[in-house]
Amino acid sequence: MRSIQRVRTGHRLIPAISLLYVLTAPLGSRAQTAASGADGPPPATQPSGTSKDRLFYTLPNFFTLENASNVPPLTGREKFKVTLQSSFDPGDLLWYASLAGINQAENSEAAYGQGSAGYAKRFGANFADGTIENLTTEAIFPSLLHQDPRYFQLAKGGFWRRTGYAISRLFLTRSDSGETQFNYSEILGSASAASISTFSYHPHGDRNLSNALGVWASQVGFDGFTYVMREFWPDIRRKLRKSK
Repeated sequence: MRSIQRVRTGHRLIPAISLLYVLTAPLGSRAQTAASGADGPPPATQPSGTSKDRLFYTLPNFFTLENASNVPPLTGREKFKVTLQSSFDPGDLLWYASLAGINQAENSEAAYGQGSAGYAKRFGANFADGTIENLTTEAIFPSLLHQDPRYFQLAKGGFWRRTGYAISRLFLTRSDSGETQFNYSEILGSASAASISTFSYHPHGDRNLSNALGVWASQVGFDGFTYVMREFWPDIRRKLRKSK
């Protein structure tokens, strides 16, 4: 899930990560033990090398793998299949609907107007933004460049080490052959998605280079926060299960 908002999100990431620290710091010292098999293999992992997991049991998290260092590479067809499954998942559609409601309440991109027509336009724009970026960063560029779109959880160390690892995945990724490479798929894919959305279907007043660069920065920042959530969600999930 890489849905985006067409706003500058950097100032929102700091309090969000601070909250995540409060929730997960106590788990950091126990993460390695848990990952070594205390809970057994994650039931959501599929033989295909993807997952059936969901962030907070709602948002598709199909490209995140736990305790999986050696898995077969995904074919180009599999990259597209999982990306499309995620993009059209009811959880993602609910996310886009929520973003559209927030955008409407803030009168973001005022050219869309208000009322049901304005909401429909905002929902469509959010859906298109998220789907295009999902396709460029997780399917198109990974297939062309033979890079792996999956997130491999570190699952050991303290909060800051794991947070640093998660954010570094914006710039480093695995190739299909298992080598560490610069994450061209993320950087070029998000830049392409920002350009397509800015200069095609968003309001004419927003179609300028400055806005495109701002959207690109927002996408990369939001993707970084999403990587952090993907790193710590298994710990949060285990804690929630134990509290029942």
